[in-house]
Amino acid sequence: MGGPRTPTEEATKDETRTTRGGSGRTGGGRGGGPPLEKVTVNLTKRSVEALDALVESTGETKTDAINKALQVYAFIQQQLDSGGALYVKDADSDQAERLRIF
Repeated sequence: MGGPRTPTEEATKDETRTTRGGSGRTGGGRGGGPPLEKVTVNLTKRSVEALDALVESTGETKTDAINKALQVYAFIQQQLDSGGALYVKDADSDQAERLRIF
């Protein structure tokens, strides 16, 4: 029980660390916005693969991809919390299906 964790056990551990400031940056992110906040997270193998595929597909940095993903997730959650629903439609179909997040 007290032995070393496997990479899978470590990646699934719910742990985040947040630090503010200390970067020496005064302007923050792109466009001179507010200061950046550095957050350390443990990603599952599946999440790392999804992030790598997204970075490859879009040419964005991992930071930009994660920032956008969190904003999209927050928007979806706000819609669901307010009683709304989101639908997706495959390019090959005229049928829209309700998006469900588990």
